[in-house]
Amino acid sequence: MPRAIWNGKVIAETDRFETVEGNVYFPPDTIRREFFKPSDTHTFCPWKGTASYYTVEVDGKQNKDAAWYYPETKEAANNIKGYVAFWHGVTVEK
Repeated sequence: MPRAIWNGKVIAETDRFETVEGNVYFPPDTIRREFFKPSDTHTFCPWKGTASYYTVEVDGKQNKDAAWYYPETKEAANNIKGYVAFWHGVTVEK
């Protein structure tokens, strides 16, 4: 069961997930919302769409833009619409 861990805390855990381009995408209802703060950052992927980001905050420490998701996707990426993936030092264990 994949788990995302940062600063010693499990911030997401699921038995349902999608893997795209080597990244594990967690369903939105499997992240622990208390650790996620909306960011103003956005990036664009030609085949997935525009990504939005979260800053992860655990025990007063922030990891800016460490999580991203696609609130709306292009058709080819509908399987990850709203799902959350991680980078910037967040460990994803399978």
